[in-house]
Amino acid sequence: MIRHLVLFKLNEGITKDDERALAAAKGFEGLDQQIPELLEWQHGWNVSPRDVAYDYAINSLVADQAALQAYATHPEHVAAAQLWRAIATLVVADFEV
Repeated sequence: MIRHLVLFKLNEGITKDDERALAAAKGFEGLDQQIPELLEWQHGWNVSPRDVAYDYAINSLVADQAALQAYATHPEHVAAAQLWRAIATLVVADFEV
Protein backbone atom coordinates (compact mmCIF):
# COMPACT_ATOMS: atom_id res chain seq x y z
CA MET A 1 0.00 0.00 0.00
CA ILE A 2 1.13 3.54 -0.71
CA ARG A 3 0.03 6.61 1.21
CA HIS A 4 -0.06 9.65 -1.10
CA LEU A 5 0.03 13.06 0.58
CA VAL A 6 -0.08 16.45 -1.12
CA LEU A 7 0.08 19.85 0.59
CA PHE A 8 -0.88 23.03 -1.25
CA LYS A 9 0.26 26.58 -0.42
CA LEU A 10 -1.86 29.24 -2.07
CA ASN A 11 0.07 31.77 -4.13
CA GLU A 12 0.42 35.36 -2.97
CA GLY A 13 -2.87 37.20 -3.35
CA ILE A 14 -5.00 34.04 -3.40
CA THR A 15 -7.23 33.27 -0.41
CA LYS A 16 -9.34 30.23 0.27
CA ASP A 17 -12.45 32.33 -0.51
CA ASP A 18 -11.13 33.16 -3.98
CA GLU A 19 -13.34 31.67 -6.73
CA ARG A 20 -10.34 29.84 -8.17
CA ALA A 21 -9.50 28.24 -4.81
CA LEU A 22 -13.12 27.22 -4.27
CA ALA A 23 -13.22 25.68 -7.75
CA ALA A 24 -9.95 23.83 -7.12
CA ALA A 25 -11.23 22.39 -3.84
CA LYS A 26 -14.49 21.38 -5.52
CA GLY A 27 -12.44 19.58 -8.18
CA PHE A 28 -11.30 17.09 -5.55
CA GLU A 29 -14.82 16.29 -4.38
CA GLY A 30 -15.90 12.78 -5.28
CA LEU A 31 -12.65 11.69 -6.92
CA ASP A 32 -12.80 8.52 -4.86
CA GLN A 33 -16.11 7.73 -6.58
CA GLN A 34 -14.59 8.27 -10.02
CA ILE A 35 -11.15 6.71 -9.59
CA PRO A 36 -11.37 3.07 -8.44
CA GLU A 37 -7.67 2.95 -7.49
CA LEU A 38 -8.35 5.31 -4.55
CA LEU A 39 -8.86 3.07 -1.52
CA GLU A 40 -9.01 6.07 0.83
CA TRP A 41 -9.56 9.72 -0.04
CA GLN A 42 -9.51 12.71 2.29
CA HIS A 43 -9.03 16.37 1.49
CA GLY A 44 -9.68 19.71 3.12
CA TRP A 45 -8.63 23.17 4.17
CA ASN A 46 -6.03 23.63 6.87
CA VAL A 47 -7.35 24.70 10.29
CA SER A 48 -3.96 25.37 11.89
CA PRO A 49 -3.09 29.04 12.55
CA ARG A 50 0.68 28.37 12.33
CA ASP A 51 2.65 30.36 9.76
CA VAL A 52 4.41 27.22 8.50
CA ALA A 53 1.15 25.43 7.75
CA TYR A 54 0.06 24.75 4.20
CA ASP A 55 -3.42 25.80 3.09
CA TYR A 56 -4.97 22.60 1.73
CA ALA A 57 -4.16 18.90 1.87
CA ILE A 58 -5.06 15.59 0.33
CA ASN A 59 -4.46 12.23 1.96
CA SER A 60 -5.06 9.11 -0.09
CA LEU A 61 -4.24 5.43 -0.16
CA VAL A 62 -3.63 3.22 -3.19
CA ALA A 63 -2.57 -0.41 -3.50
CA ASP A 64 0.74 -0.02 -5.34
CA GLN A 65 2.80 2.02 -7.82
CA ALA A 66 0.56 0.97 -10.73
CA ALA A 67 -2.51 2.24 -8.87
CA LEU A 68 -0.72 5.48 -8.01
CA GLN A 69 0.14 5.98 -11.69
CA ALA A 70 -3.45 5.22 -12.74
CA TYR A 71 -4.71 7.80 -10.23
CA ALA A 72 -2.12 10.40 -11.28
CA THR A 73 -3.03 10.11 -14.95
CA HIS A 74 -6.80 9.77 -14.54
CA PRO A 75 -8.50 12.62 -16.48
CA GLU A 76 -10.55 13.76 -13.47
CA HIS A 77 -7.44 14.00 -11.30
CA VAL A 78 -5.47 15.75 -14.03
CA ALA A 79 -8.23 18.36 -14.43
CA ALA A 80 -8.39 19.02 -10.66
CA ALA A 81 -4.61 19.16 -10.31
CA GLN A 82 -4.39 21.75 -13.10
CA LEU A 83 -6.75 24.03 -11.17
CA TRP A 84 -4.42 23.84 -8.16
CA ARG A 85 -1.23 24.36 -10.15
CA ALA A 86 -2.64 27.65 -11.43
CA ILE A 87 -3.06 29.07 -7.91
CA ALA A 88 -0.70 27.22 -5.56
CA THR A 89 2.62 25.51 -5.05
CA LEU A 90 2.64 21.98 -3.72
CA VAL A 91 4.73 19.31 -2.07
CA VAL A 92 4.17 15.57 -2.38
CA ALA A 93 5.13 12.58 -0.28
CA ASP A 94 4.44 8.95 -1.18
CA PHE A 95 5.38 6.25 1.29
CA GLU A 96 4.70 2.56 1.76
CA VAL A 97 2.43 1.52 4.59
